[in-house]
Amino acid sequence: MSENKSLTRLEAFSDGIFAIAITLLILEIKVPPVHETHSDEELTHAILELWPSYFAFLYSFGGILVQWVYQHNIFMMLHRTSNTFLYANGFLLLTLVFFPFTTALLAEYINTEHAMPAIVFYNFNTVINAVAWYFFYKSLDKPMCIRSDSFTDQFLQVMKRSNYFALLIYTLTTVMAIWFPYTCLLINIAIWLLWIKISFNKRES
Repeated sequence: MSENKSLTRLEAFSDGIFAIAITLLILEIKVPPVHETHSDEELTHAILELWPSYFAFLYSFGGILVQWVYQHNIFMMLHRTSNTFLYANGFLLLTLVFFPFTTALLAEYINTEHAMPAIVFYNFNTVINAVAWYFFYKSLDKPMCIRSDSFTDQFLQVMKRSNYFALLIYTLTTVMAIWFPYTCLLINIAIWLLWIKISFNKRES
């Protein structure tokens, strides 16, 4: 099999996993049961009461979307694959498909007195995800370089430093969420917005 065909198959597989993960997010939002709704006002109230699910959906959708953009841009700058890269990419996808569960947990408990464990567990998922990105970047060079000429050493170092920063921040917010759960959610939203800004800068440079 040619290297280009191998990359195409891998990217298609990865895109499929990303699509599944995002699709599973929306399945957590349940339609208000018709037998429990007796007026327009009750239905409106029931729809508004689903705000934790809306928040959790958008929160995770944004994070997964940013990661898809990063991975897509990286795939465009590769010229081959390796077994190490295949497994590293698989580990990354594993952490992604776990987000629908942590998202459902967050939606269920964010508006209760038991929100803290749910937020801590969600943040822990982001830590494992950042670890997966560490191995993903590492596999681009070892045991062999699979980057094209457009993927320079300098660019790789920038991406690695961003990953180190992410790993540090997500670890801190996971610990801080024990005492300040909602503050840590806001910090993570700010981080996602930062990644979006960085992704635009990298794409346009």
